[in-house]
Amino acid sequence: MKKKLNYNTVWGKRMKHKTNNILQEVNASIDIDKALYNEDIDASIIHCKMLSKQKIISPKISKKIVSGLNKIRNEIKRKKFKFDKKYEDIHLNIENRLFQVIGSDAGYLHIARSRNDQVTTDFKLWIIKSSKILKENIRYLILELIKLSKKNINIIMPGFTHLKNAQPVLFAHYMLAYVEMFKRDIVKLNNLIKNTSENPLGSGALAGTSLKIDRNFTTKKLNFHKPTSNSMDAVSDRDYALEFMFVCSINAMHLSRFAEEIIIWNSDIAKMISIKDDMLTGSSMMPQKKNPDSAEIVRGKTAIIISNLNSLFIIMKALPLSYFKDMQDDKKLVFECNDNLIKNLKLTKDLVKAIKPNKKKMYEYALNGFTTATDFAEYLVNKGMSFRDAHKKSAQLVNIAEKMNITLNELKFDDIKKVCNQIDKDVMKIFDVSNSVNSKKSFGGTSKVNVIKMLNKSEREMR
Repeated sequence: MKKKLNYNTVWGKRMKHKTNNILQEVNASIDIDKALYNEDIDASIIHCKMLSKQKIISPKISKKIVSGLNKIRNEIKRKKFKFDKKYEDIHLNIENRLFQVIGSDAGYLHIARSRNDQVTTDFKLWIIKSSKILKENIRYLILELIKLSKKNINIIMPGFTHLKNAQPVLFAHYMLAYVEMFKRDIVKLNNLIKNTSENPLGSGALAGTSLKIDRNFTTKKLNFHKPTSNSMDAVSDRDYALEFMFVCSINAMHLSRFAEEIIIWNSDIAKMISIKDDMLTGSSMMPQKKNPDSAEIVRGKTAIIISNLNSLFIIMKALPLSYFKDMQDDKKLVFECNDNLIKNLKLTKDLVKAIKPNKKKMYEYALNGFTTATDFAEYLVNKGMSFRDAHKKSAQLVNIAEKMNITLNELKFDDIKKVCNQIDKDVMKIFDVSNSVNSKKSFGGTSKVNVIKMLNKSEREMR
């Protein structure tokens, strides 16, 4: 009996034996990359129109292919399309269906194209689209932080270093610190979009093509900035995927830091904020519990996002040029990273809405820990003392207050005079935390005037 050749619409009759079942299973990526169907069809339509424009295929065939691709897109959208692992990936699933829809003319679509340049084109388009969606979600979060800050503009709390009370700041100033972080994330996403906007379509498998294609046409129609300059680099490059996950990791880290603040502030020890019940969970055993699981989930998912970045670095680190199947997992890692970050952003936005600061408790903490000690040192500097000498005097004053078991603002004028006689009665206002906050008028400082300006500026930028 004659052996059947392993006929595959892509490989032709090159293989003599049927593909191993396990290899067939692990080689298929359709469960993951079907998310690229829109980008794949968009790129295929533009590629087809370019082939027609260059007279490589006839306008009649081009029109037939484009019509078939649009029909397939509608089938996928209406969930009428059957994805099949036998055809490995999104490219071959769509191509196979195109043969069914329009017949043998479907074979013209893959002229001057390889799956190597096809997949990286699709992937870049997806990353640009997803980056824009992430930007919008970050923007929504920033606006919620600004809203929370404006609503609580007069609340004073301690700023911390090493989790120890450091200096008094406005709660709104604290929130603005996170606004600045998230604004930087938007800038990074803008840079990522610019860096990703190079069109690899037309690079072929790795060497380009002898056919007279027009890469500038596909570049313009797909809204890329310019075509890639080297065909080997184009098909093997995954810098854009790494950069996407890097930016996601930084944003996730910022979200995780914010979540950690919320967890600490909401603790029974701190009681600095309360959180609405819809963002809390209970305990299966302890009836009294209200747990900040929303913040803990954000913190936990950050580990997945960062580890996925590391995984792709490890995949790419030992690959010579050009394309290798190792890269197939890039999309799984990126999609998972993106999905988790979108959830984290939405969860954090709703968490911000649910936060109610405890004004009394925050003010109480701001009074403790000798938080105005630096103000006294700067007062002495204004009297002509060097900062190092002023620092020593202020430390002596802290020791006196600590020994007396009182705060700095409870000290008497005579107590302060013992440390330094270069003072006047106006020194007493130095230890008032409100005065301390409003004295910080240096650009970027915590004074109410500064904070209101920055809140308004940031809000305008986000509108």
